Amino acid sequence: MKILCIGGSGNISTSVVRLALSRGHEVTIVNRSGDAALEALGARHIACDVRSGSALADAVRGLDIDVAMDFICFTMDDAKRDFEVFNGRVRQFIFISSCTVYQKPCFTTPVTEDVPLKNPYSEYARNKMACEFYFLERYREDDFPVTIVRPSHTYGETKLVVGPLMGWQVPHWTLAQRILDGRPVVVHDTGRSLWTVTHSDDIAVGICGLAGNIAAIGHAFHITNEMPLTWNEIMETYGWLLNRKVNIVHIPTEFIKKRDPEIAQNIYGDMSENGVFDNSKIRRFVPEYAPHITLREGLSRSLKWYDAHPEAKMIDEENDRWMDALIADWEKVK
Repeated sequence: MKILCIGGSGNISTSVVRLALSRGHEVTIVNRSGDAALEALGARHIACDVRSGSALADAVRGLDIDVAMDFICFTMDDAKRDFEVFNGRVRQFIFISSCTVYQKPCFTTPVTEDVPLKNPYSEYARNKMACEFYFLERYREDDFPVTIVRPSHTYGETKLVVGPLMGWQVPHWTLAQRILDGRPVVVHDTGRSLWTVTHSDDIAVGICGLAGNIAAIGHAFHITNEMPLTWNEIMETYGWLLNRKVNIVHIPTEFIKKRDPEIAQNIYGDMSENGVFDNSKIRRFVPEYAPHITLREGLSRSLKWYDAHPEAKMIDEENDRWMDALIADWEKVK
């Protein structure tokens, strides 16, 4: 099978490319910088800034593609570009969406794909929803062969599990370094809400199993771990692996909202919910899907990678100062 991956050297996409190559598929990555390790495994790289006008159409012109996957489609402009480029050219198009699209607050646990899509708190989620609606309309009206995949909180070799107040843009080693230094880390509310973190290697099994699966066209699937933990347990796992006692400071989301409404919106729109998912649907379509990488095992792999790549241990000093100030304000009023 000939697979094209747009943005193929990120966290989830790297695991997908590795697994697809190991299964004998031909894989082409389209992004700006490429990935030497993946190319050494046999992936082909096409250098392209996909958001630059007609660059993507020019880059893939003449390619024979069975399945196209877009890991960096975030807006309606991205979705419309993908439809224009791939409509009538591929047998299947896999759009990587997000579990943040599910109803917030969520009244159903565990979450199934039947839960309504509604998230008034997260612009990211609303953009992903708009893309989903657009692709499904194109499926109904134009037979565009889309399959939608919704990962939840995903980590991997080079991407650690982030704290609930840090977000994806903060360098991931920031949380680990705070724990190593004995500095307090903030967890929203009581830290007892359940959260699911999934290793990218596990998700790759589900995505590769959907690739070429004609029955999956027109469907949406979330692909997650099945071992939810509380946020307190996630932080304690960090402490276990780093050989430190974690000083967790619990701060109500309502208090955080007074200090930083945007951060609070992100918590309300995602991490304050019980992120527990029913994977029955992906198992029906991909019987081999059986997530097995525990947080302790997966996080241990990630920490070992960072130890082997000390240049990646970047710290966000601004985030550190912000968190210290938040904790100081909370200590005055609690």
